[in-house]
Amino acid sequence: MHPNARSQSSDRQAADRQAPDRQSSTDPSSTPTGAEQASAPASDPASARSVGVPDPRTAAIVVPGRFNGPPGMGNGGYLAGLLAGRAGDGTASGVTVTLRRAVPLDRSLALTRDAGTGVLTLHRQDEPIAEAVPVDAALPLPTPIDPVTPAEASEASRSFAGFAAWNPYTECFVCGTERAEGDGLRLFPGMLADRPDTNACVWTPHTSLVAPGTEQIGPEFVWAALDCPGGWTGMDRDTALLLGRMTAHVYALPYPDEPCVVLGRRLGREGRKVRTATTLYDAEGRVAAHAEQVWIAPRA
Repeated sequence: MHPNARSQSSDRQAADRQAPDRQSSTDPSSTPTGAEQASAPASDPASARSVGVPDPRTAAIVVPGRFNGPPGMGNGGYLAGLLAGRAGDGTASGVTVTLRRAVPLDRSLALTRDAGTGVLTLHRQDEPIAEAVPVDAALPLPTPIDPVTPAEASEASRSFAGFAAWNPYTECFVCGTERAEGDGLRLFPGMLADRPDTNACVWTPHTSLVAPGTEQIGPEFVWAALDCPGGWTGMDRDTALLLGRMTAHVYALPYPDEPCVVLGRRLGREGRKVRTATTLYDAEGRVAAHAEQVWIAPRA
């Protein structure tokens, strides 16, 4: 756990006592709204395997059309968060997700798990789409981006590059300028005047994103919020980026209607690959989550 963060378990303790089935499975054939659209594993996959039923971590996943990224495909951060919730200890923290292909929307996608390595692989027919693997727990936790105040983040949003006419992602679930309040996350990260490699914005999570049976935002939406702000540190009129890999640590889940601050930072570029980091601060100014990403610029 990051030293400046609340633990997920302590933060959710009261809610979990009243809702022990928070991680119950979602029927992928149904189309509920909000956070219920995320497929989540059963609370005790080990006991499920012991009685011969299928491992709930490999139940099919559907990415509903609401959670799109680039036109016609799923948002990479949202999908990564879904997969992270199936990997490791089920907290959606300390997991690396690699995206191999565009994520189709409104399609049932199969999951397989390698019992030896613990790697989860998402498939469409025989084509691998994404892989998730837990991070080595012995590795040190990453350093968060230095914070700014909500007022500074709001001011930075005024310079969001995505307000320009050339923006190809106006309908993105996370950063789309055409998404309505309560439908998209509406994260508009603008570059900080005194930190040319860092952007910031305010995120006030909507109540529709609360995880079923709890009072807090679903972890897949935290992963989504950590996605696009990183990409916007490296995008401009001539450079579009697609998420290739993301590693996230989620220390605490935010509450709805409480303003958080999200920061992104450009770490470097090598050819078509851009490395970035993002940090989420909760309404009390504590580190709630941190991620690092590798983005790919499509070939011209």
